[in-house]
Amino acid sequence: MRILVVEDDQALAEVVAEGLRDQGMAVDLAHDGLAASAKLDLTAYDVMVLDRDLPGLHGDTLCQMITERGVRPMVLMLTAASAPGDRVSGLTLGADDYLAKPFHFPELILRIQALARRKPDARPRTLCAAGIELDPVRRTAVRDGRQLNLSVKEFAVLEALLRASPGFLSAEALLEQVWDENADRFTNTVTVTVGRLRRKLGDPPAIATTPGVGYRIAQSTDPHQRAGE
Repeated sequence: MRILVVEDDQALAEVVAEGLRDQGMAVDLAHDGLAASAKLDLTAYDVMVLDRDLPGLHGDTLCQMITERGVRPMVLMLTAASAPGDRVSGLTLGADDYLAKPFHFPELILRIQALARRKPDARPRTLCAAGIELDPVRRTAVRDGRQLNLSVKEFAVLEALLRASPGFLSAEALLEQVWDENADRFTNTVTVTVGRLRRKLGDPPAIATTPGVGYRIAQSTDPHQRAGE
């Protein structure tokens, strides 16, 4: 899941981003409305966590701009403006949800997950393929009835591959979806994480590799796919 946090309080933005990354989300940050608008032009986000009182471009204006797009992230306004009238005006601008500061972090996570499920292109809650069943909300993964003990990044990689199945995801696409804009494009972290994930998934091999193309959940009709690297 790719999230954009737009918050001019940099300390709070970092705290929110770190907490969401701990849940396996890829998080980018913007500290003003203009920077957020530029990132939205370049990246397809699932959810945008948006403060209202932003420098450069006010959060209300940014929200209106986003809601006019055909393909857009779901918008969660996270703001100190907590009066009922503020909530009504925020939702009227096109926000999909509204959470006042101060907030409880578990509630923020649940609201983000709920918004991601409400996206028009969202997939069913439980993702299934190759004997794997993954529930992004409960954060559980099993294969053939065996519980998988996955790290945060391993879980996120598996979720991304299941969502893309039967299609491929390149290492660059996995970096973008699972890590964030600060990830080193020349690192081997994707290869290492996929290798660990393969070992935990066990046999028969569940992740196939096509050189020059990328990774995908192995298909029974893929005789030319390589299960390892």
